Amino acid sequence: MFKENLETIALFGGSFDPPHFGHKSVVEEALRVLEIDKLIVVPTFLNPFKTVSHFTTKERLALTKELFKPFNKVVVDDYEIEELKSTPTAQTLRYFQQKYNVKYLIIGADNLEHIEKWHEFEWLNSQITWVVARRKGYKIKSNKLRDVKILEVEVDISSTQIRNKESSIDEQK
Repeated sequence: MFKENLETIALFGGSFDPPHFGHKSVVEEALRVLEIDKLIVVPTFLNPFKTVSHFTTKERLALTKELFKPFNKVVVDDYEIEELKSTPTAQTLRYFQQKYNVKYLIIGADNLEHIEKWHEFEWLNSQITWVVARRKGYKIKSNKLRDVKILEVEVDISSTQIRNKESSIDEQK
């Protein structure tokens, strides 16, 4: 099948540990500014740069599906979770390229500092347009990226902050 006959999509992967309104804001802005037929959210089984997740894969998948349920053009896909291992983005991209014209890969600005350490970074960089969501406290330096779009989303929240607040509430009980 020719690439131009396939649906054009953006991929948005991450731990979603837990998913939150910052993720929702990124998706809302991406749907507003990107010319895509669909946005596919791909929760990881385990982030390649982490050793553990706070929530189980089942919980993260269910929470992520619930968060994005209101969006017609958004699909939450369990591809990486079904792999039952840490899955490099390059592998995930190849998988979705078999079914779609994957034009964009959405990442947070916090990923830019070590982006060249991603598995097969040069290949990834040649395949897609990077869509970088602004994040408070992180500068966007895109000199490593071949093609980049910036999402003007500056939500001051992260999954780590949510988990830390949850831990301090548990400690106070």
